[in-house]
Formats: sequence, C-alpha cells, structure tokens
Amino acid sequence: MRNLTSQPAIRGALKAGDAATIAQLIAQARGTDAVDVAELLNRAPIPLAADVLQRLAEERATQILDEPQLARSPALLSALPPPHAARLLDQMAADRAVAAIREMRTSVRNELLGLVSPATRSTLEKLLPYPEGCAARIMTTEFFAVPANWSVQQTLEYLREVEHTRETVYAVFVVDPTSQRLVGAVPLRALVAADPKAPVLGAAAKRELIYVAPDTPLDETVRVVSRYNLLAVPVVDADGRILGIVTVDDAIDTLVAQQDAQIQRVGAVQPLEQPYMQVGFWTMIRKRAGWLCALFLAEMLTASAMQHFEDQLQRAVVLALFIPLIMSSGGNSGSQATSVVIRALALGEVQLGEWWRVLLRELPSGLVLGAILGAIGAVRISLWQGIGLFDYGEHWLLISITIAAALVGIVTFGSVIGSLLPFGVRKLGFDPATASAPFVATFVDVTGIVIYFSVAMLILRGTLL
Repeated sequence: MRNLTSQPAIRGALKAGDAATIAQLIAQARGTDAVDVAELLNRAPIPLAADVLQRLAEERATQILDEPQLARSPALLSALPPPHAARLLDQMAADRAVAAIREMRTSVRNELLGLVSPATRSTLEKLLPYPEGCAARIMTTEFFAVPANWSVQQTLEYLREVEHTRETVYAVFVVDPTSQRLVGAVPLRALVAADPKAPVLGAAAKRELIYVAPDTPLDETVRVVSRYNLLAVPVVDADGRILGIVTVDDAIDTLVAQQDAQIQRVGAVQPLEQPYMQVGFWTMIRKRAGWLCALFLAEMLTASAMQHFEDQLQRAVVLALFIPLIMSSGGNSGSQATSVVIRALALGEVQLGEWWRVLLRELPSGLVLGAILGAIGAVRISLWQGIGLFDYGEHWLLISITIAAALVGIVTFGSVIGSLLPFGVRKLGFDPATASAPFVATFVDVTGIVIYFSVAMLILRGTLL
C-alpha cells in the first residue's frame, strides 16, 4: 500500500494527533515499505511521530529508523522512553545508529549508551570519534569475515547461522587467521557457485583487492564504489584489518545527500537538513538571508561603479540601454563556467593543481563565446538602426563596435573567473559549490560595468564621450 498520507483515515488521524489509529493503520498495511512509513512520520510533529513508533512492533520500528529518508531519527529516539530507545538502537544498523546518536544532546547520548547492550555500546563508541565527511562515518560494522583456512562449506554454514545478525550480505571478506589482515573478498554469487570443499580464498575475486581507509573522503569513497561496480567496499585500517564496509545503498544515499546540498549551495542557500515542508519559517529565513545579504552588499559595488562613470552616462545616455545586456551576459558565462568546473571537481575529472589547464580551456572558450554574443549584439544594433526601430544617433556604428568589444571582454572575464573561483574555494578548504552561480554573477556584474565603460571611453572618445 503506497502513499499512506493520501488515505483519508491517515490524514484524519494525523490532523487529530491520534497516534493509536496511525500505528494501527500502519500495522494493517503489511505490504507498505518502511520508506513510505518514514515519509509519513516526517509529516508528523515529533511527539506524535515518537508515539507512533513506540506503538509499533520493535522490528517494524527498527526498519523505519534504518531508513535514510527518515529525517529526524535523533529527535524521535530522544523523545522515546530511554529503555525503549536503547532496545531500538540495539537492533538498528550500526551506521544508522551512530548517525542518530551523534546528533543527540550529550546527556541523552550518555544515558542511551549506558542502556544499550555492551556490543552495541562498543561499536558506537568506536564509530563516534570519526570526523565528518569520511568513509568511516557511513560504514557499517555488520559484515561477514572468515579465516582464509576455512572451506567454502564452512563459510556457507556460518552464513546460515549468523545471517540474521547482519545488515546485508554482498560479499564475504577473507582475513589472515593470525594477523587478521584482509586478504580477499568473495562475492556471494561466487561463493554459492564454488566447490564446497575448496578453500574459501580460492573463490575470491582475481583482481586486486579494492578498499578505502577510514579517513577517505566520502566523495572519493562513492567514486570507488561507482568506478569498480562494487556492492560493498571494505574500510581497512593502517594495519590492514577490516573495520567495516560501505555498501552501495549507503553510497547512493550519500551521493543523493551531497547532490542535494550542492544544488542548494549553487543556489546560494545553506543546505536544509529536513524536507522543505518540515523546515521552520525562521530556519528557512536563516538559511537564505545570509547569502542574500552578502550578495546584496556585493551588488552595491555595482552602484558604486556606475556612479564612478556618471559623467559618461550623462553624455551618452544610450550606453545605459545596454547595461542589463552586458551584466547578464557576463554573469551567465561565469555561472556556466562555475557549474561545469564544480561538477568536474566533484567527479575527480580535474584536480586542484590542474587549474592552469582549465584556464587554458576557458580563456579561448570565453573569447569565442564573447565574439558570438558580440556579433549578435552588433547585428541587432545595426538592424534596429537600419529598419528604423530605434535611432542610436549618428555614431551608431561606433556604439555597435563598443557593445561587441565589451561583450568579448566581459564574457571572457566571466568564463575565466567562473572557472578559477571553485579552485580558490577548494584551496581554502571549502566546498567548491560555495562558489555559487549567484556569487559569480554578482562579482562579474561589478567588473562588467568597469570593463564596459572602459571600452566605451576607449572607442567613443572624441565622439559621444
């Protein structure tokens, strides 16, 4: 049963705050995926959503809490009675449990750590110290590892015994019996097809062992999973021992979250941690006002630049007609360059030290694009003058040349600045998406005015100026 919120009974129970009815309807909808229930709970206030979770069977509640689409699992667990929350944490996937408990208040976190099982507490305390943005933050410690001296038959029997205690089974990792170093990975399909009497290591993939370190950045981890078509990549410490695995579903969730954040940053908005409709009014204002104020203050420089050329504007009012055209063209070219370079950096297509290669590509690209726009602008002025749609005066030809030359300079400048700015931002240790299109457009607007009037003074000196 899909789209629970479209059901009149669910909508009525949500409006009335009737947790018992909601829980009963969820329990009756046996074919409903946990993700659909998670999206339903996202729409409910925290106290109501927590009450619903408490009324569901613990296995079902755990499935819902394990869903990445559940936006407020830390708050939901904090709102539950501590013993109940501890039992759910014991059953949750390790990566989801640590992600939830990490966001809780220190007092609540410490209380729950004292109530969970020793095994869960040990796992959580091991994962909590890892910093933001690394592979260890999304790895799960629930994986299958067997000694290299085991047979395929022994491994299959072990899988049957403990399968229910693991989050997923994509592969079996083979370790040295003495040092516990990772020596191989056996895909589940290969394991099932192998001779039961053969050594398990003999069924391992014949290619070089692929793994990541705990501090590997998330985007690099996702790239490894994608590049080598892995269902799970092991996370290995400096001694070669496997600490956990990053599964393909966690990699996809991470990629989607990163793309959401980047899209919002490109739009000059701080990333939203909750679904749009769940974000509070003042939180939304705070997320958007900072960048908007910064861009507004930057745009004030445009007014200052125009004031500097006030005399030229008074003598050649016709130049004011093309200011929006000039500003938008430079901003658009800069935004284009920024977007393609941010994507290239995110995908690892270019490295930080290759800024000069990008410059050598964008400089001629900007010149050609500027020449194309300049030609269109010059033709437009000449056409309007020729057919009598507008009279640009006796120096219309010089005006068309001015517009064409200014567009070449501004579009080239916008392309160069827009392509290099993400490198500068990355060098400072920030997300390149911070060099958002609105920021680049604002910066190029200011410089575009200066370029425009400088070109105009050069070409129109002695005539209009």
